Amino acid sequence: MRWNLRMKAAEQGIWKSTEMRRRFAEAGLEISAGKMSALWTGNPTTIRLDDLDVICDVLGCTPSDLLIREPEKVAARRPQREQPPAAAVGGPAPRLGRNRTKPPA
Repeated sequence: MRWNLRMKAAEQGIWKSTEMRRRFAEAGLEISAGKMSALWTGNPTTIRLDDLDVICDVLGCTPSDLLIREPEKVAARRPQREQPPAAAVGGPAPRLGRNRTKPPA
């Protein structure tokens, strides 16, 4: 996920984090300077849903406007499957279920 707060703020004519923090305070959300810096400069590690609700109200947007999916990053995290050797591709299929042989006595 990519955090899109600065772009949504810019669309509303808000260019500084201090202005955004002031608007949050007017809406009842008091944010520390450190937390505001994390929200403004990059991807916050956590965000409370109540806070997200106020942020969306102040910016006139939805959470999906602030959280941008990045499916290519998800795909890059998936482990790569090994390809079967060429000899095994044409070989007999494994027998499963009732057709199994009995173990030696």
